[in-house]
Amino acid sequence: MRPLVVPIALLALSACLPISSTRGEEPARWAKAHVDELFTLYKHFHQNPELSHKEKETSARLAKELKDAGFEVTTGVGGYGVVGMLKNGDGPKIMVRTDLDALPVTEKTELVYASKVRVRDETGKETGVMHACGHDIHITCLIGTARYMAENKDRWRGTLMCIGQPAEEGIDGAKGMLEAGLFTKIMKPDIALALHCDSKIAAGHVGYRSGYILANVDTVDITFYGRGGHGAHPYATIDPIVMAAHFVVDVQSIVSREIKAGEPAVITVGSIHGGTKHNIIGDYCHLQITVRSYTDEIRKKLLGGIERKAKAAAASAGAQEPKVVMGDSTPSTFNDEELTAKVTKTFRRVFGDDQIEMVPPSMGGEDFSLYGRAGVPACMFSLGTVDAKRLAGYERVGQPSPGLHSPLYYPDAEPSIETGVTAMTSVLLDLMPAAKADK
Repeated sequence: MRPLVVPIALLALSACLPISSTRGEEPARWAKAHVDELFTLYKHFHQNPELSHKEKETSARLAKELKDAGFEVTTGVGGYGVVGMLKNGDGPKIMVRTDLDALPVTEKTELVYASKVRVRDETGKETGVMHACGHDIHITCLIGTARYMAENKDRWRGTLMCIGQPAEEGIDGAKGMLEAGLFTKIMKPDIALALHCDSKIAAGHVGYRSGYILANVDTVDITFYGRGGHGAHPYATIDPIVMAAHFVVDVQSIVSREIKAGEPAVITVGSIHGGTKHNIIGDYCHLQITVRSYTDEIRKKLLGGIERKAKAAAASAGAQEPKVVMGDSTPSTFNDEELTAKVTKTFRRVFGDDQIEMVPPSMGGEDFSLYGRAGVPACMFSLGTVDAKRLAGYERVGQPSPGLHSPLYYPDAEPSIETGVTAMTSVLLDLMPAAKADK
């Protein structure tokens, strides 16, 4: 028998190929090869933002992209919610979520593809509309992830559930999708994942944190009722503005004197309206408050203390009991410790220690928390979006980089998208490995 002779050039070439090259394309290589087309898609979403509960065209475009990638798509889930399902044999059932809505913010970035959209808000006032929170990056990364997973089905097993959630900024979009049967009529996943833009982390980097990462968010409306009259004769009135002033000062003592030191808690009076003219004492004064915490125990103490102090302020003035309305709320976001450890392990393997960082917990809020509260282990990681040189420039002049919700915020889109798609697909492959027989 003649010995098998392999050309030296072929041996050299095979030595340079990754072991997994025969089983689909590596996520980082795929993301780099497709970033230009994804950037074009991103610009479309950036230029066509839609407010909460009005995401009709955004929802339709996402549905089309998922269908084109081979997903079975359901639309109209809890409003403009979109659900794409890709079944690929037996294995874990994993949900990846993006939010769809934009903010009533007039863009001031001067980008050539800046949003020019203007609408009238709920009060009838004209406003610009902008993806100032980076949801356009989130949507684009989801589509990139969906395309990769559909094109590389030999590398994983299980069911991938990609959802486009409306009204995150209204903090009722996740609630609407769950109430419409997301987990009961379509599928309850084993794991839920999401990424979120971060304006303080360099593009190309990712952030992680186990446990609480975002806060309980509650809104409280309080109306103090007095007895109006002439400003020259206050003795003949009960002044609701004085009641409100006492309350605003007194309510701060809840955090400083009733909550254990070290427990994160915030009470902010964001709006106060009362009176109509210099010399008139009005009949009422209205306050709007935001309340932030992490644990259910602290949340209960804060809300109970606010109501107690409002009633005390009215009682001390001899006024009728105030109206206290607990309004919109969303629970704190908790990253499952075991799942986050797995996600972080993937990040270290893919990016190395130099490109990952532990992020601090935030008092911001996110209704992604509701999926975890529904009994699904969840993890949201941070995606760096601002070029490192741009961050360094802000630092040199002693100025913070524009944060999320700012009319000046913009991500450096290409590296952000490339990193986001690489991160999410790598995590999915590690959590949904193909059967050993396929290797």
